[in-house]
Amino acid sequence: MTALAGSLYEIPEEYLAIRDTVRRIAQEKIAPRSAEIDERAEYPWDIRAELAAHDVFALPFPEEYGGTGTGLLALNIAIEEIAKVDASCAVMLMVQDLGTLPIRLFGSPQLKERWLPGCARGELAPAFALSEPEAGSDPASMKTTAVHKGSEWVINGTKNWITNLGVADFYVVFAKTSDQPRRFTAFLVEADRPGVTIGKLEHKLGIRGSPTGQPIFEDVHVPEENVIGEVGKGLAVALATLERTRLGAAAQAVGIAQGAADYALKYAQEREQFGQPIFEFQAIQFKLAEMFTRTAAARELLYKACALAERGDPLAGRYASMAKVFCSDTAMWVTVEAVQVLGGYGYVKDYPLERMMRDAKITQIYEGTNEIQRLVIARTLRRRTS
Repeated sequence: MTALAGSLYEIPEEYLAIRDTVRRIAQEKIAPRSAEIDERAEYPWDIRAELAAHDVFALPFPEEYGGTGTGLLALNIAIEEIAKVDASCAVMLMVQDLGTLPIRLFGSPQLKERWLPGCARGELAPAFALSEPEAGSDPASMKTTAVHKGSEWVINGTKNWITNLGVADFYVVFAKTSDQPRRFTAFLVEADRPGVTIGKLEHKLGIRGSPTGQPIFEDVHVPEENVIGEVGKGLAVALATLERTRLGAAAQAVGIAQGAADYALKYAQEREQFGQPIFEFQAIQFKLAEMFTRTAAARELLYKACALAERGDPLAGRYASMAKVFCSDTAMWVTVEAVQVLGGYGYVKDYPLERMMRDAKITQIYEGTNEIQRLVIARTLRRRTS
């Protein structure tokens, strides 16, 4: 046996058990609801309760706060399984990670004890409020402010494109705390604080079961203990968070791609034209071969990026960006080709592929657009490569 013939690419049994549990929930509980969730564009509270009952929301958290302590790979395997049948429902787990990671990485012991156990149980939902109407890829352009008054901070501003609007129990809000550029701070803002209101909800192309929109903060007073990390160091909080959580977008993309490829294969094996299943035509075989190949390659890159992030490897940031770019581009390409395999049936809502194609597009945009990710990758290449 060679050195590479052992367990190099084997997923631990514990993770396989998690995958199987989440896969069963996805197939039995979520898949039958997916078309309705998309059509009605309503948050699926019943699915949230189902995931909470099976401790799926515990996956991002360490054991000391009621989590599974299983790490990034297990989390992203779960996101992938849910996204195979419904990308909107996968967002519930993704934002549970995104909205709490700033607290896990930079929060005080008091903030962690107060908020993380409830999030791990799925009883509380977070939101990550960084983007603004005029500050998307350039967070330094934000206009939301926080002014220190006595023992409190007073926050004013409007955020945009915020997932879990109206669902979240608290927001991690980034606000300028100095006139100097790039000097902003992260705050935990409870959703029921006076001055927090729900603004416009977006009507989106995809992931329609996940509410997105504008939380508005008007003279919102928060205590000093709600500061996450150091005052003026909010950029470091945001970047460290997104470097990890963009792996969730990559996992979601892999799930969408795999779900689309699986459906297209099944359809091609059953659909007959000219007296035989269309799978027997080489044109369809080549499409499916490429779809499965690209999806498998995307998954391997995602899993390596997860492993590097777990180890704190210096290349973790580069690989997270590469995984996000490659997996999301793969999801978009695969879903377009899957629609083509179904022909006219792929274009109508009676079949799930048009929804998958719509859902895939956002994976190229959020958690840092793919254009920004390519800039991040290119900057790392100035240093010694590997």
